[in-house]
Amino acid sequence: MHWLATAAATAAVVALAGLLQPTAATASQTAAGNAPQAPAAARPAPDPATATYPLRCRAGKPVVVHRATGDLDGDNAPETVAAVRCETGMGTPSTGIYVLTGAGTGAGSNAGAAAENGTGGRVVATLLDPADQQNATGLTITGRAVTATLLGYSSEAVARCCPDTRQRTTWQWRNGKFLRSATTDARSV
Repeated sequence: MHWLATAAATAAVVALAGLLQPTAATASQTAAGNAPQAPAAARPAPDPATATYPLRCRAGKPVVVHRATGDLDGDNAPETVAAVRCETGMGTPSTGIYVLTGAGTGAGSNAGAAAENGTGGRVVATLLDPADQQNATGLTITGRAVTATLLGYSSEAVARCCPDTRQRTTWQWRNGKFLRSATTDARSV
């Protein structure tokens, strides 16, 4: 009985000691008069629906058909990559692939950029020009690389409804610009 009472008393002391622990000590070094800074809030990725694209549509308007977001240049702010084409009633118009960033930050930005406009963005790079007469599918960002499958035409004789070439293409931000990787061309899509 004596041992049982001793064990119960010891358990009670240990439990009470656990509840009465002092708060953890923290240390910070700030200069006199400077308050510690709160961590910066993460900036949202630019919304591709709000951007103005360098795309001339005869009829209709530019339509975002694919999008992907990620930090392409390592500045801890996300960029958006958008595949955009003109809205048409028939056929498949060529696609442009554009990199968007918040104004004044991110891949390809320059110091004279306009002020940040909410989650809207601005085009800072064209990865695929619609003049190349290709369509993009499978747009992704992995790490700092943009990858897309480009569908195209082997000649002018191929109907524009039915692309007959396929290229897996990757662009990566290096030394202040996007570099396009070597692609493989597989005929007969």
